[in-house]
Amino acid sequence: MRVVSATEAKNIDGYREALTELLFQLADDELIVGHRDSEWLGLAPDIEEDVAFSSIAQDEVGHAVYYFERLHELGEDDADRLAFDRRADQRRHAVVLERPNGDWAYTIARHFFYDVFDQIRLEALSDSGYVPLAQGVAKIRREEHYHLLHMRLWFTRLGSAGGEAEARMRRAIRDLWPDIGGLFSLGDVERPLVEFGIIPFGAAELQRRWERQVRPAFEEAKLPWPGSPVVPATDGRKGKHTSDLDRLLDSMTEVFRMDPAARW
Repeated sequence: MRVVSATEAKNIDGYREALTELLFQLADDELIVGHRDSEWLGLAPDIEEDVAFSSIAQDEVGHAVYYFERLHELGEDDADRLAFDRRADQRRHAVVLERPNGDWAYTIARHFFYDVFDQIRLEALSDSGYVPLAQGVAKIRREEHYHLLHMRLWFTRLGSAGGEAEARMRRAIRDLWPDIGGLFSLGDVERPLVEFGIIPFGAAELQRRWERQVRPAFEEAKLPWPGSPVVPATDGRKGKHTSDLDRLLDSMTEVFRMDPAARW
C-alpha cells in the first residue's frame, strides 16, 4: 500500500479527485446528522437525553470540521464555506441522514444504523494509505464508539419493550429501510479509492460487515430482519437528494446567508 501525504496527493493523477469525493462524503454525513441531532435540543424525552444529544451533535459537527479542514489542505474552500455555501447537488451525504427526525424511535433507529456503519468505515480508514486521514480517524473512532453504545442500548430497549414503543420502532425501521442502502455507496469513485489504498475495501464489504453487526441487535430486540438493504435510486453520494435537504439547508445556513463575508 502506498503511503501518501497531503502534498503528494495533489500530484498523483486521479488521487486527489477520489480522495476529495470521499472526504466530502465523510464531512457531509457528519454535518447533516449533527444538525439533525441539534434539532432535539429541548425536545428530547428527558433532560439526560437532551444533554446527550447536544453533546453528540457537537461531536459530529466537530468531526465534519476535521474533514473539511483536510479538504482545505487539498485546495478546497475553507470549512465554513464548504459547510454552508454549497448547493444541494454538491452535497455527498447519504439521503437517509437528511430525512426529518420524525419521532424518537425513528431518530434512534437511524442513528444506530448510521453509527454502526460509521464505525466500520472509520475502522477501515484507520488503515488508509492517506496519512492525514488515517491519523485523524483514531480520535474520532473513540468518540463514535460511545455514540454507538448509546444508540444500540436505546434501539434494543425500544424494540423489545412491547406496546407502543415496539410498534413505533417497527414503523421506523420500515420507513428507514428504503434509504439505508445509500450509506454503503461510495459514489462514482469506489474503484480508485480501493485501487489507491485510500480505503481498503468497497461498498459490498462495508455492507457485509454492517449486517454482521446489526442483525444481532435485531435479534436482541426481537425485531424481524427486513432483508439486505439496496442502494436507492436517489444516491446522495452522487449528489442526488430530496426536497428534505432543501428545507434543512434553508434552516442550517440561515445565519451564514445573512452575511457570508462575516467571520465569527
